[in-house]
Amino acid sequence: MTLTDSIKQEAFALGFDTVGIARVDEQESSQADADSQADARPASVASLPNLLLNRLTEWLRRGYHGTMAWMGRDPAKRSDPRLVLPGCRSIISVGLNYLTDHRADERPGYGRIARYAWGRDYHKVFRNRLMQLEKRIKNLAPDAHTRSYADTGPLMEKAWAERAGLGWIGKHSNLVSADYGSWLLLGEVLTTLALDPDEPATDLCGSCSLCIQACPTSAIVEPYVVDATRCISYLTIEWRGLREEIPADIQQQMGNKIFGCDDCLDVCPFNLRAEPTKEQAFQPTPLALAPNLDTLSGLDESTFSTLFQQSPIRRAKLDGLRRNITIARQNLKLRPSLIMPASARNK
Repeated sequence: MTLTDSIKQEAFALGFDTVGIARVDEQESSQADADSQADARPASVASLPNLLLNRLTEWLRRGYHGTMAWMGRDPAKRSDPRLVLPGCRSIISVGLNYLTDHRADERPGYGRIARYAWGRDYHKVFRNRLMQLEKRIKNLAPDAHTRSYADTGPLMEKAWAERAGLGWIGKHSNLVSADYGSWLLLGEVLTTLALDPDEPATDLCGSCSLCIQACPTSAIVEPYVVDATRCISYLTIEWRGLREEIPADIQQQMGNKIFGCDDCLDVCPFNLRAEPTKEQAFQPTPLALAPNLDTLSGLDESTFSTLFQQSPIRRAKLDGLRRNITIARQNLKLRPSLIMPASARNK
């Protein structure tokens, strides 16, 4: 068994659903990647870090990151893992399936929370396993240097997961797996080891544009490009502004969503074949499936902290959650038919 195979075996033993390897020091990239760049450099001389830097720089230039100032800090470092871990030669990308076989209660009076936040905070689920994986790598290769992240570091993890073969970046800008659909959470271990790379994933979106059509606020401004300032996930989670600062038309399209949005994921055809996760940490709480708007609107800081201590929903902070609930209640009064059971909405 090769070192690469041994590391993968350890990753699966720790409970990860999928694992792949990308080489950071490879200089070849696909012609499609090269053609997508303004300078259209030949694929033979275009490295993935350079391609990522070009894409990120253009996205930032358009202001699509909104108030997420950290996205604009040192784009070169965010694009090149070798500036994060000196001597980095490989990235071990891992994924956890978070799909459950539950459905949200969307009767009038209830809010909607994105599926990834139905259970425990995935950052905590990943953290311990990634640390264990790093230790096992050190046992296998004592001279190796490693560093791990789960959506917490300056790394464009979806692009590296695509290069590692976990899936491809769909037109909604999320990763799509042929096996797990859009329901993969990602983590990665950067290492100085020169591991055997996997075959990069092939984009299977084809001519499908269902995710673009499904976006309530037209945040997917072109295939593979999302304007976060119009995205409901950004507005309900990352944005710290007041309700009055959100354009009225966008507020109305937010419906009953109080934390995140799954609309572009729900319509992806590859989700039809996805199987529910076996990971108990992602099983939903009753509150996440049926968040009562009236009840949640009366939360104080102490109750908020207690209720969502183990939940990603803490990210929105109490003021943000209150703002989102106010918008959802307003939409219910203005357009009761806007909020309907998911079974009816998906027909």
